[in-house]
Amino acid sequence: MAGITTAIWASMSDDDLRARLAEGEFDVLTALGGDGTMLRAGHLCGPFGVPVLGINLGRFGFLTEVRRDQWAAMVPELIAGRYRLEGRMMLRTEHRRDGHVLGRWEVLNDVVVCRGHFVRPVTLQASVDGYLLATYVADGLIVATPTGSTAYALAAGGPIMPPELRNILIVPVAPHLSVDRAVILPEGADVSIIVRTNHEAVVSLDGLAPVDLLDGDEIYAGASEYTAHFVRFQDPGYFYRNLTHYMEQNPVARSAS
Repeated sequence: MAGITTAIWASMSDDDLRARLAEGEFDVLTALGGDGTMLRAGHLCGPFGVPVLGINLGRFGFLTEVRRDQWAAMVPELIAGRYRLEGRMMLRTEHRRDGHVLGRWEVLNDVVVCRGHFVRPVTLQASVDGYLLATYVADGLIVATPTGSTAYALAAGGPIMPPELRNILIVPVAPHLSVDRAVILPEGADVSIIVRTNHEAVVSLDGLAPVDLLDGDEIYAGASEYTAHFVRFQDPGYFYRNLTHYMEQNPVARSAS
């Protein structure tokens, strides 16, 4: 195809694909799927500065840009450079225990520290820039990017944040006699959550498999040095148009009925 010198088809779990992205071989990655696929593509491409074009083959597709019946018309626009790049903040997240870092992640949507199988709340001490913000007794605590503000954080009663912001959002889940309001932190702030529990607690990052936590464990989240870039053909107002459309139509509920 004119304007394309190299094109490959690969799974995002392909080690060879990651290596070639790191070497700067590709100018764009086209992700075929829904919002989960876009999150995985952001994880993969963010550290290498490679933009992602999402073609919606899933149910929701709030993060994708092109419907499955539009792709043929949009590829020439991409090749001609008639698009813009939308930067999405990522979070650098660490799981710490007794002064040791047990895990590191780059997160695009949210970090959720919550109870495990036992239907009992956990106590979570949240600090911002080293200062205690609040102690929550709750089912969980969500630390979200603006991208994540329209995901689980929205369902938990949090505000909607435009995607171009670089603020962090904290939203408690089912708080019990605790602060029940969401908090938006200024750009550059970081969050530390200390877990206090005598039963199960876990952390989930962008909806991936949960990681078990012990009493005293710390989850840290701050702005990442990386930014996920999504290809957009629409004007910036698309975010509000799509938000209204999806909230009115509720495609997830409709597809499950």
